[in-house]
Amino acid sequence: MEDSNRSGNPSIHEVSDPARRVFVRGGLAAAAAGLLGPLAAAGCASPGGHTVSAAAAAPGLPGRSIGFRSVPMAAVDRVVVPPGYRAEVLYRWGDAIGIAGRMPAFRPDGGNTAAEQALQAGMHHDGMHYFPLDGSARGLLAVNHEYVDDGLLHPDGQRTWSEEKVRKSIAAHGVSVVEVARAPQGGWRLVRPSRFARRITADTPMRVAGPAAGHPMLRTEADPEGRRVLGTMANCARGYTPWGTYLTCEENFADYFRAPEQPDAHQRRWGLGRRSGSFYRWHEHEPRFDARLHPNEFNRYGWLVEIDPYDPESVPVKRTALGRAAHEGAALAQTADGRVVVYMGEDARFEYIYKFVSRDAVREGGYAANRDLLDHGTLYVARFNADGRGEWLPLVHGQGPLTAANGFADPGEVLVKARQASDLLGATKMDRPEWTAVDPLTREVYCTLTNNSQRGEPGRPGVDAANPRANNTMGQIIRWKEDGDLDARRFAWSHLVLAGDPQAQRPGARGNVKGDAFGSPDGLWVDGRGVMWVMTDASGSATGRGDYAGLPNNQMLACDPTRGEMRRFLLGPHGCEVTGLTATPDLRTFFVNIQHPGEPPGDRSDPARPTRHSAWPDGSGRPRSATVVITKDDGGVIGT
Repeated sequence: MEDSNRSGNPSIHEVSDPARRVFVRGGLAAAAAGLLGPLAAAGCASPGGHTVSAAAAAPGLPGRSIGFRSVPMAAVDRVVVPPGYRAEVLYRWGDAIGIAGRMPAFRPDGGNTAAEQALQAGMHHDGMHYFPLDGSARGLLAVNHEYVDDGLLHPDGQRTWSEEKVRKSIAAHGVSVVEVARAPQGGWRLVRPSRFARRITADTPMRVAGPAAGHPMLRTEADPEGRRVLGTMANCARGYTPWGTYLTCEENFADYFRAPEQPDAHQRRWGLGRRSGSFYRWHEHEPRFDARLHPNEFNRYGWLVEIDPYDPESVPVKRTALGRAAHEGAALAQTADGRVVVYMGEDARFEYIYKFVSRDAVREGGYAANRDLLDHGTLYVARFNADGRGEWLPLVHGQGPLTAANGFADPGEVLVKARQASDLLGATKMDRPEWTAVDPLTREVYCTLTNNSQRGEPGRPGVDAANPRANNTMGQIIRWKEDGDLDARRFAWSHLVLAGDPQAQRPGARGNVKGDAFGSPDGLWVDGRGVMWVMTDASGSATGRGDYAGLPNNQMLACDPTRGEMRRFLLGPHGCEVTGLTATPDLRTFFVNIQHPGEPPGDRSDPARPTRHSAWPDGSGRPRSATVVITKDDGGVIGT
């Protein structure tokens, strides 16, 4: 896990207030006077006439109450849901996406070619969103494929290496768009062939837009204008816009580049070190991933990429106004006057939480009318003060220390160097900020801080009010309420929960969970009736031992955030991460991703023993990341 923040900006641990480290069950009392009503539905028609609402309460749904029976924790190699629910595998790594006449079958020995992989589901499903075609009966799933396990992707792993293997690995990254529908006899199915079916990979041409487009730091020999990039990778969580487009978030991009012998300060601040590139080995056959030869190519990743799922011919766009980061996800909502606010976490140790406020309001007319809306606005970074108050610090060129004298020649350079700018502004170094979510009923904002075992180590930042535990193996969920509308510059914050297991031997790992124990909160979503869903990602080397001795598997939990009780809804198979939750508008179907089942220590499987840690979902052959569809036997709303 990246740990590149060596900045000397003040850390608030020096003035930490222990009173802020408590679990708050009744909401943010300090902000109650400014509480706004539910966010009005602000969906806009997509090019196909479909409406997608970014963060609006769905009308006609039951309240926040949770009615299912908790699933017991267990070491299992299957997906477990409560009695009265059904979980079925829908879309696995290697399944054909559904382009007519081009639907290669998956080969269980890993023998598919690079060309075939480009027509199949990629590896390691992560963030995902459902885009309706026919309401809750038929729609599109946009699915991220975050990274690959070469031990499973190729018949012999990396024991031999070739250009073909690099091409296949590149093709297994990126995003899928597939059509799904309720089957007449019940359940869900992939619609194949489908005119919407599409794969976007780490080799797909895309456009750069916003203040950093054309910037000298983005120009390369192959793209001297700095406006055209090949591909997106390390696609972690997601966002979705009111006008019906998908945002995929580039996270651990530094892992793909071979570093110079002596990386410069900028490269080091972004995690480019001596071991970079050695895991994937793309640079050995694709020179653009060799930072010794093409140093600026590195700056062309770490952005949010906007995709129109309804148009398979559309060109994806990297939106630089939202800033460069190891982006985990993006949660969108709107101000009272219709402007878009995007909350973003950066999943790396001691990195930051951001928000972007658009200059303009959302326009009627879908994507066609909002093609440049995310190119204009202001990016902010968060500072969490010890008294339970916080402020948003603008990353604006020429303001405060963000001047040419400090290494920021223009607005584009501030965005390319968002980490360095945040360092200078004195933002709070967080414990790996992951997914963000906005409660549609209260407009409180939440962020999962998954863990940080290096908090408090010699030479690293100590505890502070927002990050109150040294050797933080379990993580926490932080929340805040803006002072007024979502574009406010100040907010009140508290912890929803410090994750942990009350049975853990180490006191610092016990947390203050009310209900079912969990650790490493990662995925996060608040559905249209106000129920919060938390997905976990404890590493395969942690689960079942040490602080996680009582937590052998990752899970998904439900929570009424006004009460704080965590109730376990789903267990994933051995070694997986549970992630990517999305739902149909009526909340009667959930889609959730099971990523890297059977993940071994070191993240790469032995191709000679692919089922050593898991055989999910097929029971034989290679374990396969997959999308699972969850329904209730009585056809009701999930979670009631």
